[in-house]
Amino acid sequence: MAKAFFRLQKFLRRIQFLLFFLTAAYLMAGSLLLLQRTRLVLQQGSRGTPSNQALPVPEEMSRVGMTEPRGLQNPRLLVGMDALQEPALGQQHSPHWLMSRNSELRQLRRRWLHRFSSDQEPLQTAGFKAMKHTAEHKGTYMGCFTHDSRERTLKGAVFYDLRKMTVGHCQEACAERAYSYAGLAFGAECYCGNTLPAAAAKAEECSSECKGEKGSVCGGLNRLSVYSVEQLRAGARPLRRNVIYRGCFRAPENLTDTFPASLIQPNLTVEVCSEFCSKKEFPLAVIRGQECYCGYPTRRFSLREGTDGRRCSGSHNASSAAGGDYCLVYQTPVQDTRCTDRKFLTTKSKVFVALSSFPGAGNTWARHLIEHATGYYTGSYYFDGALYNKGFKGEKDHWRSRRTICVKTHESGKTEIEMFDSAILLIRNPYKSLMAEFNRKYAGHLGYATDRNWKSKEWPDFVNSYASWWASHVLEWLKYGKRLLIVHYEELKQSLIPKLKEMVEFLNVTVTEDRLLCVENNRDGNFKRSGAKQKNFEPFTQEMKDLINRYILTVDEALKGRNFSGLPREYVPR
Repeated sequence: MAKAFFRLQKFLRRIQFLLFFLTAAYLMAGSLLLLQRTRLVLQQGSRGTPSNQALPVPEEMSRVGMTEPRGLQNPRLLVGMDALQEPALGQQHSPHWLMSRNSELRQLRRRWLHRFSSDQEPLQTAGFKAMKHTAEHKGTYMGCFTHDSRERTLKGAVFYDLRKMTVGHCQEACAERAYSYAGLAFGAECYCGNTLPAAAAKAEECSSECKGEKGSVCGGLNRLSVYSVEQLRAGARPLRRNVIYRGCFRAPENLTDTFPASLIQPNLTVEVCSEFCSKKEFPLAVIRGQECYCGYPTRRFSLREGTDGRRCSGSHNASSAAGGDYCLVYQTPVQDTRCTDRKFLTTKSKVFVALSSFPGAGNTWARHLIEHATGYYTGSYYFDGALYNKGFKGEKDHWRSRRTICVKTHESGKTEIEMFDSAILLIRNPYKSLMAEFNRKYAGHLGYATDRNWKSKEWPDFVNSYASWWASHVLEWLKYGKRLLIVHYEELKQSLIPKLKEMVEFLNVTVTEDRLLCVENNRDGNFKRSGAKQKNFEPFTQEMKDLINRYILTVDEALKGRNFSGLPREYVPR
């Protein structure tokens, strides 16, 4: 019995040794096979190309001026190539060495392609620049010029589109507004003007690709790609369509002191005067008889108090405008740029301020007013790409960075409210707010919902849920807010400068009267809804009205209970 057990044990030991030997042989054979394949790849890659000789240059590279791939001239890359020489004899059969060797090959291939493409890019961009400037854009390329956003040379209209800006779009926008030049900067900003910038820059400094047009150049960092658009103006819309009648006003005592530019011409027309003022880059054209004056709204001529149009002969034609004490005023296509410069706070704000509102209450419009009045960007608790693409650069800044003058929020929970040190609470008529938010939901910031949307079952559900939110939003900010400024949208719209002054003082910023007048002159910005607005449209049923009216009374009582003025009379049901 013992002999049999001993023989069995001896046999199993032999089998175990045999299996171990076969496994080792299998692994070594596989390693040798992989090593042989690697050698073949290297021999094929180096055949006809010694390690110290440059690779042949493709014909396409030589066309763009590239004679030798810089990747193989780089000492760091050559060191990597040297590392591919045969390893020490004791390391040849190591599986770890094979894995690391394959990894090195992949990395070197990636590094070579990356360096090759990065070296190609400036040359290709230069080729694109020449092609785009001369072949595809209708305007005449004037060159690359220096650009200062505070002391701009192109002082006309300004447009932003941080996602879809193209050279053609900028040219057309400036041509439609009767400007002579269009300039692009930072790949997304469009500036218009009638005076060519004086300080030229090197062509290669205009290297920012247009956000909406690959391969096309839209200026650079503090650099403008400038085009002449004179030839486009003939095909643009008539200037008169872009001239807005502001009304009849009492003329200031001394017009020549009030307005920087003037023109006297027999049979003066609105077109002639507005064209003259547009070329001089002024937003106002003022006509008194045969006299044309150009300028800005100022304390001497604020445009706040218009008079009966009959005092100006009841006509918008300059030839019939009465001389003497009254004048006709027109808004030219030129943008008032005294308040368009904006930036982030240079130091972090010590007071964390919210701009709080229910959705649809005009928060975006209020941000536009605040940014242009203070000169600082506003932030947002959210990120809205559409707003960022239209120039609200604070959208991408973290809402707690404290680099913005205030932060937009629609939140109303206790925790969210108590994070802020103070807040501007913007309140709008709930009927208008609900309709505005429903429009935004189905047609974006600038459109209107369709009849189908309003007649769907989603509208009653929307009112039932959002009406209570309108009330709770105000009530919770009244309860948990530490320091509040209540602003009613309707009062801000009706008395813009007095209310805006209150908001700016609340934000502890000092601004000039002329800057506030500039904001008033640009009050709508780029966020006025367009499209067919339904007249005499009443989407609210009596049941909806009863529900909303109860919330209005509750909020009105809560405001008065906190010693604030109640809601405007137009809110309160009668």
